Amino acid sequence: MSFYEAIVKPLVFKVPAETAHEIGIGILRASLSIPSIRSAVKGRMTRSGPGGIERFGLRFPNPVGIAAGFDKNGLVVTQLASLGFGFIEVGTVTLRPQAGNPKPRLFRLPKDRALINRLGFNNQGASIVAERLSKTECDSVVGVNIGKNKDVDNSDAVANYLECFRIVQPVADYVTVNVSSPNTPNLRELQGSEMLERLLSALQNVNSASKSSRPILLKIAPDLSEKAIEDVVSTALRNEIAGIIATNTTVERSGLVSDPETVRSIGAGGLSGLPLKARSTKIVGSIYKIAGEALPIIGVGGIFSGEDAFEKIAAGASLVQAYSGFVFQGPGFARNVNEGLAASLDGHGFKTLDEAVGSGV
Repeated sequence: MSFYEAIVKPLVFKVPAETAHEIGIGILRASLSIPSIRSAVKGRMTRSGPGGIERFGLRFPNPVGIAAGFDKNGLVVTQLASLGFGFIEVGTVTLRPQAGNPKPRLFRLPKDRALINRLGFNNQGASIVAERLSKTECDSVVGVNIGKNKDVDNSDAVANYLECFRIVQPVADYVTVNVSSPNTPNLRELQGSEMLERLLSALQNVNSASKSSRPILLKIAPDLSEKAIEDVVSTALRNEIAGIIATNTTVERSGLVSDPETVRSIGAGGLSGLPLKARSTKIVGSIYKIAGEALPIIGVGGIFSGEDAFEKIAAGASLVQAYSGFVFQGPGFARNVNEGLAASLDGHGFKTLDEAVGSGV
């Protein structure tokens, strides 16, 4: 058991989840802001791993990323890279700043190694985040995840996304379109074929006409039917979307071992962590069967180990992201997953990460 899990986590888990998150961001900003410390930590954290991979025209130093939601405002991008993450996805960012949903809105289910959140895209807004990222130096890939402001009707969603996209595009290595959070009313309706076609087509028109064209990725929900997944993939391919992130959090609560009354008392929100692993891996496999290498996949959901990451890659993912695993396992998470993934690749007879992608399908 690591020092974090034995000593730090029991103390941190005594305070409310969102408070603990804010403390963690503050510690990261303070303790790793000194270049000499940052270099020392990075050297220790990334001493071995599965190597890099190229996707979307970008070179990722390793395939393990931190999912959107952890660093919503781009405050600790460099620090997260120093902990060994090969890419950092900032956000979700909206055009205008918004406070998000009322607190409490982030909850732990330790027995399930899961989180429930209904944060509601709380962030400082596209302009502030873009300005901050323009001054940030980072040797990992940095993506920006964008969403719709809560008070914007779906009929006006395209214009809202476009303005947000124009602001963050120049400072992002890639941009993720989030239409799958369960915490903004009616947002998931944008995954429907007609609305998604209109949104992705408009974004690509702006993107292709820009001097700072960027890969556009699409993040989807784990609660889609097989037919809906087929429609989403078809729409993404038709609009030359660079890749799909599978998946966001789920509204399902089946299979949890936590006290049912505790779960009911928490109420609405998206569930992430270990209970999502099998479902998200299945969706990764479904997308890969349909699109193959034409639509690279970032697999998200329930990654706590190198073997978990390998399962996503064997199902068809080229890259993986985590959030809950990092919360539960602490600063050594990225290092441990990278080292474990390298061991899994070797154990399954693969010399490179590329060889393993889709090998289980």
